[in-house]
Parts: sequence; structure tokens; C-alpha cells
Amino acid sequence: MLTFILLGILQTAIRARFEHPVRELLELTGIGVILIGAILLSARVIDRRPVSEFGLSLDREWWHSFVVGGLVATAINGGALVVSLGAGWATFVGVMRGSGDLPFVPAMMVVFAYLALAATWEEFIFRGAMLKNLAEGSNGFVSQWIAVGLAVTLSTLVFAFLHGGKITNPSHYGYYLIAGLVISGVYVLTGELALSIGFHVFYNFTQSAIFGLGHSQQTPELFAVDIVGPSRWIGEEGLVFVGFAVLGGLVLMAYIYWRDGSLQLDDRVTSYVGQ
Repeated sequence: MLTFILLGILQTAIRARFEHPVRELLELTGIGVILIGAILLSARVIDRRPVSEFGLSLDREWWHSFVVGGLVATAINGGALVVSLGAGWATFVGVMRGSGDLPFVPAMMVVFAYLALAATWEEFIFRGAMLKNLAEGSNGFVSQWIAVGLAVTLSTLVFAFLHGGKITNPSHYGYYLIAGLVISGVYVLTGELALSIGFHVFYNFTQSAIFGLGHSQQTPELFAVDIVGPSRWIGEEGLVFVGFAVLGGLVLMAYIYWRDGSLQLDDRVTSYVGQ
């Protein structure tokens, strides 16, 4: 809750006083400071656990999984673009558009850093902190499966609710519920945030900045397209993205099965290891 308040104050103050591109650079710095502060505060004062217990081991295997998550997200957004163009719901209009006052490459770097920090913050808050604490707290009172199921459900509902500012129709909450379930499922099967963060970061980045399919987040676009199809199908919460989000989740689970030899709850999600 504190991080939400701080981010709200930060964005309100910066957007009222500064213009592009200084505005984005200041917001980027502020989000980074708040994210790092939240992780350290939670680890040392609130949860009193090592940072790695949030799913942030950051070792070689962690980064390997992060890359896999990013590749899967990039592939499914590429698939969404192909389907959208093939169905006539999107038209290709150019390359390297919309960088504004900045050269294209620096603008893309700023956007990537901004989206990466925002997605990492969301994964830490909703999965690494909220879901894990809910699962730990209820484990023992109910079975492990029920504890994890309750934690996934509650954290996903909060995740969807807090994206309500992007939603124009209540049915669009379904997209964020499915996205939350996909990412939460990956987390509880691995006990790490690597796949979740990698998928989340590159899903947001490639959807908007690479393939030009974003709506709420206006960014520089490597491939610029005009969205001309019905919002039910090609809107940011449309069925095309819902379908590919589910496909991405299935691919990630297939990777976990290939890597670990099974699909089972990771005990780290429901066990507490203090400092």
C-alpha cells in the first residue's frame, strides 16, 4: 500500500512540473528507488527474510529463466501481430516511429527501463510478497494446495482490480484475471520470479514498443501499426491477446516440465525462512 501511495505522489508531482523527456527520466528514477526501497524494507523490517526468499535469487539459473520468459513473451506477441495483420484488424504503416524529441534508440531504452521496473515492481508486490505471504499464512490451517489456491485467487483479484484504470468495459477484467493466473501459476510452480518477471517485462515491452499493439501505453514503435479491427478481438484486452496469453502460460509450463521433470507446487511458496 505504501508503494502505491508513493508512486501516486511521485507521478502527480513530476507530471505537473516536467515535460517529455525529462518527465520519463525522473519517473524512471523514482520507480527504481521505490522498488529497491520496498524490497529492502520488506526483507529487513516487515518479513525479516533474505531477499532471495521473495523469488529474487538472481543467480545464473535465475537469469537464464528470465531470458526464457522474455523469449516466450516476445514470440506470443509476434504471433498476435501476425494474426491481427492476417485478419485485417491491423495495418502496417512504417518502422521506427513515435520517438518524439529523443533519437529512436535512446527513446526505446528509456521505455524498456520504465516498463521493466514497473513490471518487476508488480511481480514483487503481487507474487513475491502478497501471494507468498498469503500462502505462508494459510498453510497449516488448510492443505498446501488450498493455501496456494487461496493465495493465487486473492492476489490475482487485487492485480486485476488495480488495472481498472485501463478498462472501459467490465468484461475486460477477464484479461487481467487470466494474465494474473498465468503468471501466478508459473511462480507457484518454480518458487522464483525469474520466469514471471521476464515474461511480464517483455510482454509489455514487445506488445507496445516492438510490435505496435499497445493502446494504454503510447511508446516509440519499431513496427508501427494502425489498429482498425473490433476492440472485442484486437483491443488491448481483446480475445486475441487473451488467447495468446493463455498460450504463453502453456508454453512456460511446458518449459518448467521439461526443465524439472514434473509440475508440482514449490515448497518455497508456503515455507518461511527467516533471516
